[in-house]
Amino acid sequence: MSSNTPTVSVVVIAYNDAGLVGEAVRSALAQGPAVGEVIAVNDASADRTAEVLDGLAAAHPLLKVIHRTENSGGCGTPRNDGIAAATGRYVLFLDSDDVLPPGAAEALLRAAERHRAPVTVGSCVRRELPQGNDVPWMPGLHTPGAAGEVIERPADRPELVRDTLCVNKLYRKDFLDEHGIRFPDGRFVYEDFVFTARVLAAAPRIAVIEDLVYIWHVRRSAAQVSISLDRKDVGNWRSRIEAHRRAAEILGASSKELGQACAVKFLEYDLRMYLRELGKDPEYRAAWWQLTRAYLDTFEEVAVEAAAAKARWIVRVLRAAPAPPADVERLTRFAAEPPRLLPPYATGPDGTPVWSAELPEARLDGLAGLPVAELPVTVDAGPAGSGALALRVHDLYGRLAAAGPRTVQLHFLPRGGGEPVSGHPVELRPEDGGADGGGTWIAELPFKPAALALAGRRRGLRGMQAWDLRVGVECADGSSLLTSLRPLAELLRRRALPSSRYGVLLAQPYRTAAGSLALRLAPGADGAANLVRNRLHRSRTGRGAR
Repeated sequence: MSSNTPTVSVVVIAYNDAGLVGEAVRSALAQGPAVGEVIAVNDASADRTAEVLDGLAAAHPLLKVIHRTENSGGCGTPRNDGIAAATGRYVLFLDSDDVLPPGAAEALLRAAERHRAPVTVGSCVRRELPQGNDVPWMPGLHTPGAAGEVIERPADRPELVRDTLCVNKLYRKDFLDEHGIRFPDGRFVYEDFVFTARVLAAAPRIAVIEDLVYIWHVRRSAAQVSISLDRKDVGNWRSRIEAHRRAAEILGASSKELGQACAVKFLEYDLRMYLRELGKDPEYRAAWWQLTRAYLDTFEEVAVEAAAAKARWIVRVLRAAPAPPADVERLTRFAAEPPRLLPPYATGPDGTPVWSAELPEARLDGLAGLPVAELPVTVDAGPAGSGALALRVHDLYGRLAAAGPRTVQLHFLPRGGGEPVSGHPVELRPEDGGADGGGTWIAELPFKPAALALAGRRRGLRGMQAWDLRVGVECADGSSLLTSLRPLAELLRRRALPSSRYGVLLAQPYRTAAGSLALRLAPGADGAANLVRNRLHRSRTGRGAR
């Protein structure tokens, strides 16, 4: 490359990550001529991270290592150190436990130069390890064509505030310097929220490409999980609120549209995510509830009204109840994905749907306008003999009855990713006198664990198999919905089933953390041993679904 060719400086930050940082750095060094240097910032690690980085630097002249003498306590300061040391025209960020896919830097650089864009964004996936299945990050948010696109002003696309990652983007360094854009220093959790807000507030032209440019590794069973997964302490939620508050102030000062979009994003995304992981600890619940209500009181009503209906309902429940109500678990189930509003169902004095008889001020406005596919319908599952499931589909204020439920169908989704295994549709029939005061429909569906285990083997699943269950309801008016199942207690018993193929098949239906039905299958002796090891691991780590 000539000295005039624009190059990329990749900034890698690391703290006590000797086992993984090498893979991250090598993925940056392998990007080809688009990358002019890789800057690794070691944030005063106490393990062998420094030794690993120095060894790589000795073999790769493109790698420069900065050793901080004091740990900063966060990710912002080492990233700022990397920006200050960068000599390339562009900067790209990489965390020590993630990787850049081949060609990422070249694809970003090509678009940035073609469109003269200070910021260029590409696709990112969250790769669940060790399974290896990829979950797209914010799919459909940018939606470029094959040739990409250009967003002239972020205010033209306010939904961009939902992409709070700093790592799937290429930044022109003189743009960052001109606007003084840096990360918060020190122990500031969710520093990328503030950095991204500062970037958008500077109103850059943004080039968008469809190429995969970042692989975000998610290791839920790691001894030390990442900050974004470490949500067991209310301090994490406090930090997220503070980061969001700072971001909203920055965006609101630059654009009314961006400020409101930031508020709506919090209600529709952050709030629901933490609510569904609220847990059962009463002290945590009380602290979380108080912290959340105080923050929601700062939101303008126009932002609440701009949020989706189901997010508004949650806000109204939180504002109406001074402390976690008796049905708080019902609220966590509603915040899950897919959402389910469990019976019973109440109406206010004027006959309109409300959250509960105890909280009539929490109106369920907008329910009439939701399409059938988005209704938070509850479907119960119980045993019906040894080879079937008994399902009960609950109506929701007459909305499902109006659509005319006709058939129901089971779908089994491998928890590690892959194509589902689907059963045959079965006709629904009305049940007289639903227990919740509304209509219900019932059906018995064949449930053959041995056949499912065989289908899993054919898909390459070995040892213990884990499946999520979904149920599809087809209606007479052509509409349909897909949701999870609420397991009844009598269904959650382990069964040892005779099998001509495996000798014995252990089947363990269980309730996930979101309250949905899932299934573990252990074919043969090896599968049974895996099931036992899995249960022991969950009991030791406390990560088992409850």
